[in-house]
Amino acid sequence: MTNIKINMFRSKVLLIFILCLGYSTVLFSQEKIADETVTTVDSSFAIIDSINSTILNTYNAKIALIEKQRVEDSIKKVELEKELTSLKTTDNLKKEELLQQLNELNEHESNRIAQKKAEIDALRSTAKGYPVKGFFNEDLFLIYTKLGSFSAIDRANAISERIAKIGNHFGFDSTQMKVVSTESALDIEYGDQIIMSVTESDAIWNSVSKEALAQQYKEQITSEVTKYQAETSWTTLSKEIGLAILVIIVVYFLIKYVGRVSRWSEGKIRAQVNIRIKGIKIKNYTLWDAQQQVNVLVSANKFLKWLINILIVYIALPVLFTIFPWTKDFSETLFGYILNPVKKIAVGIWEYLPNLITIIVIVIVFRYVIKGLRFLKNEIEAGHLELNGFYKDWANPTYQIVKVLVFAFMVVVIFPYLPGSDSHIFQGVSVFLGFLFTFGSAGSLSNIVAGLVLTYMRLFKIGDRVKIGEVIGDVIEKSMLVTRIRTVKNEIISIPNSTVMNSHTVNYSSDAPDKGLIIHTTLTIGYDVAWQDVYQAFIDAALRTDLLLKEPKPFVLQTSLDDFYVSYQLNAYTRDPNKQAKIYSDLHQNIQDVCNERGIEILSPHYRAARDGNHIAVPSKYIPKDYKAPSFGIKIEDKNDH
Repeated sequence: MTNIKINMFRSKVLLIFILCLGYSTVLFSQEKIADETVTTVDSSFAIIDSINSTILNTYNAKIALIEKQRVEDSIKKVELEKELTSLKTTDNLKKEELLQQLNELNEHESNRIAQKKAEIDALRSTAKGYPVKGFFNEDLFLIYTKLGSFSAIDRANAISERIAKIGNHFGFDSTQMKVVSTESALDIEYGDQIIMSVTESDAIWNSVSKEALAQQYKEQITSEVTKYQAETSWTTLSKEIGLAILVIIVVYFLIKYVGRVSRWSEGKIRAQVNIRIKGIKIKNYTLWDAQQQVNVLVSANKFLKWLINILIVYIALPVLFTIFPWTKDFSETLFGYILNPVKKIAVGIWEYLPNLITIIVIVIVFRYVIKGLRFLKNEIEAGHLELNGFYKDWANPTYQIVKVLVFAFMVVVIFPYLPGSDSHIFQGVSVFLGFLFTFGSAGSLSNIVAGLVLTYMRLFKIGDRVKIGEVIGDVIEKSMLVTRIRTVKNEIISIPNSTVMNSHTVNYSSDAPDKGLIIHTTLTIGYDVAWQDVYQAFIDAALRTDLLLKEPKPFVLQTSLDDFYVSYQLNAYTRDPNKQAKIYSDLHQNIQDVCNERGIEILSPHYRAARDGNHIAVPSKYIPKDYKAPSFGIKIEDKNDH
């Protein structure tokens, strides 16, 4: 119970902290955005002014001439109308003259308006207007032209300030909003306060009549003020506060029940130890025992709980911001942090689908190509398919090489369809990785090349008894990098393939099954023994030795005639080169036995004997029972006889 209370308290503290953080963030953001807005607006307006200045200066100069002509025509028109009124009815000629002049002035007016419209139409694609702002930083309409000493931006700012003052006016009455006609414009007034003036140029910029534009602006301003006062009334604020409290309560209970579900699931996980959760084993190796797996699942459960809590608060904050009109922009921003990336991902996937389908087709085609190559490899290995000059043991290594080349070609074909493949960064990283691989594995590459050469040289195969340098043993592994040999003492020696290439290699097994391997050993016997007896003794010893062939027959060679003895070399055939140590041992034993049986003394290499009075150098079991060592022969010469 204590843990549950502590967790509930933590959840409450978390909720209060996050909401306070969100609220403080909103307040800080409002102040910061307000400051940044002023700065941004000022800087933006400065940029727009600098861009528009050249364009609008030319326009204003032309409009000034047109307006000057309009004023002159208006004064002249008033004078003509006054003179026409003062004429007598009988003065028809003068009257017709005045009417003609009035018609010309009217034509001038029409031409003036058409000329002004043409000038404005030419500027529509380049000139930018200045927005009149509402209460929540909304754009109501744009101002393009100046009025008197007020530039377009001054007019927009002044109208925005007047609308803000009306919105703060208690007891706003929409019926007091009206449009009043003046000499050259239409004024929109609230009570006795002029909010803005609508000129002929404003109407032309908006492609409507002056009266229709004034009425449109009046309705927009009235709607904005009415909406603002409705949203900031005490009744509305009370409802919004109540709704915000309700959202906070819902969030609190959601976090609370998420914590309960998390504790319940954690208990269920711990209860399954050694029941359903028994760890993960790969053959006899325990990758994770049950307790380690439980710890991982509990950690994942806690992570999921915090992720859901953060998601709840993240969704709750935009909902809270949406309730109050002055924070609606923040809700769109927060939702945009999630929705915009999701939208970009979805659009990116949709746009990438054609390339993805192309990659899938390429992979399928190359997969069947590799299957075809594997079929050929299996047929060659099984002996069903024979190629002149191509051995069976080449099939698998050749298949592996071709497979790598096919995969490399497939990557080259797919590469242009990968996302970001045309990026300079992606290409630079690829080149850098290739550089590291090439120079960082120079030794390994030399071993790989040597391994390929050894494969096609067919120096040895698995199971062969070989001698590489000073190492003798059976080949147990051939890889792209090393060759492993097991010696007669069960020592595993790994020799890099590049070393194998640079050393001489003796293969004892390659011709042994067909021609046999000649086992040879050299023994020295004294000159006092007939060589025929030595030959027969050695051949008999070879015939007694297991694993030595009787056909072809063993043979003996005299390799040298030394000072004290003759060197005899016994040669015999065997088809078991991997058992040389045992064969040599048995052969040497049999040579000793046969020589002893036949009374042949093995006095090599430096055993010297004087037969006069010395015991024969043969083991006692081979000496006859009646054997007696010869006595020393002593001869006395009389000097007097000479």
